[in-house]
Amino acid sequence: MKKILIVDDEQDIVESLKFVLEVSGYTCYCAYNGEDGLRMAKELTPDLIILDVMMPKINGYKISRLLKYDKKYKDIPIIMVTARSQEEDKLIGEETGVDEYITKPFDLDYVVQRVKNYLG
Repeated sequence: MKKILIVDDEQDIVESLKFVLEVSGYTCYCAYNGEDGLRMAKELTPDLIILDVMMPKINGYKISRLLKYDKKYKDIPIIMVTARSQEEDKLIGEETGVDEYITKPFDLDYVVQRVKNYLG
């Protein structure tokens, strides 16, 4: 079963994503701040990461950069979800290696569809 790591400091978003993804047959792990998210990404080596930008301790851009510049984790797809919808934010996301950028509020079915694109 494919493993997905969800990293977001908004618990309701994490719970909603976890629910729809588990119904779709994925195993989900959750972290509520950047520090835990980065640690869990390295411990679990998930098949995909859903990552928020604005979080306590370490922001999503930094996590993405740290993982994408590490040979061991660089192939893990990262879908970034964020309330920040400015073009400049998307560019930062691309520069840090984010594979996909989804702005909040988002449709849960759309996120599941994007995940399936990467994981089948």
